[in-house]
Amino acid sequence: MPTRAPQVVLVGRPNVGKSTLFNRIVGKRRAIVAPVAGTTRDVIQQPAAWQGVAFTLTDTGGMFGASEDPLHELVRQHGQRALQTADLLVLIVDGREGLLPGDQAITQSLRSLNRPVLVAVNKMDDHRARTGATEFHELGFEPVFPISAEHGTGIAELLDEIVKRLKQERPEEGDEARALEPTEFGIAIVGRPNVGKSSLVNRLLREERMLVSDMPGTTRDAIDAVLRWHRRAFRIVDTAGMRRPGRVARSGKVEAVSVLGARRAIEQADVVVLVIDAVEGATDQDASIAGEADRAGRGILVAVNKWDLMKEQGPEFSATFDDKLRFQLKFLDYAPVLHLSARTGERTPKLLELIDKVAHARRTRVKTPELNRFVEEITARNPPVSPGSKHVRVLYATQTGVAPPTFVFFTNVATKFHFSYERFLINQLRERFNFVGSPIRLQVRRRASSSRRA
Repeated sequence: MPTRAPQVVLVGRPNVGKSTLFNRIVGKRRAIVAPVAGTTRDVIQQPAAWQGVAFTLTDTGGMFGASEDPLHELVRQHGQRALQTADLLVLIVDGREGLLPGDQAITQSLRSLNRPVLVAVNKMDDHRARTGATEFHELGFEPVFPISAEHGTGIAELLDEIVKRLKQERPEEGDEARALEPTEFGIAIVGRPNVGKSSLVNRLLREERMLVSDMPGTTRDAIDAVLRWHRRAFRIVDTAGMRRPGRVARSGKVEAVSVLGARRAIEQADVVVLVIDAVEGATDQDASIAGEADRAGRGILVAVNKWDLMKEQGPEFSATFDDKLRFQLKFLDYAPVLHLSARTGERTPKLLELIDKVAHARRTRVKTPELNRFVEEITARNPPVSPGSKHVRVLYATQTGVAPPTFVFFTNVATKFHFSYERFLINQLRERFNFVGSPIRLQVRRRASSSRRA
């Protein structure tokens, strides 16, 4: 198993452009950018590569500087852990504002880490950058790179130096640094605010990777980390809590972008884990979130968190709870439900087993002969029903896609089945071929007349 990729950590005062530079280097909008100090709270990490050299890029958020954020101390602690694991630090300063005492204070902190440091002077495209990069040489780190994270100016030169330094720091891993990540399954942890998503991710990772607080809205960015389990690689994404659209609209831009990031995580995931609060039970908003995952064709399972608080409810409570849950999420009858506790760790290993089953189920491909034996057997016992009055025969079927599994049924006359018969076929396919936790897409086509015999 290859050793971990080199760690490159971005650090600097609030609002100097760390998140903008992070997004520029990884090539996508992974960190939220807003003109509000302390917008980034969690330590955000993403794999990056330059000139064939792979590394992990980290945005430390607003760990330095004064802050009125009640979670600032947690932000600082998480940032410090990231600094301790760094192979290379990139200190970002604001060329528009010039050298400030805060930059000097951060410099002193970085020196104690005994790690190589590069200086990136951001916003140098702005006419208000009055002194250029010259005065930042006083910090004592060389070389100093004038850049514009927003427009991409100077980024290539900075990355060239990053790669050069990484090779100097870890020459014995030259081949390892070039190795790309193994095939991964993307796992999105989603749900309403304060249901325990970050606590669950920390429990799975066995480290305090995500910020955890009783305050709703603690998680803003979609934060991800790779978990290796039984030769599997799961990229687990902790998302911001998703509230009803009306409440999000009233809360401002940062939460709106957070929710957008959560939706993007659903679209990019292989498996979506919908976390539900056992105390509150399923709500209409949970159903709405689940609906997004179903429409996106993702594998889905439901994790009922805080189950340790339900132990006093008696032996019949579990079945009653699940009946209510299934009623609230009636279109998710195919999704496994697991009662667990992120706080105590109860049944969290079982969650990984289910994630693995669902991830592989949605990529299962059924051989055509086997599929058609199944179709012949099922339709003989239960002939198809069409909205029209004509007799319908299924001539053959084929699987045209995976993730989600997609099947086309060719018939003599019908271009659609009655919805109840379509549901029957989907349930039978799921049961026979073990498509646990995966939505199934089914299409019906009338066989072309030219292919029929008189």
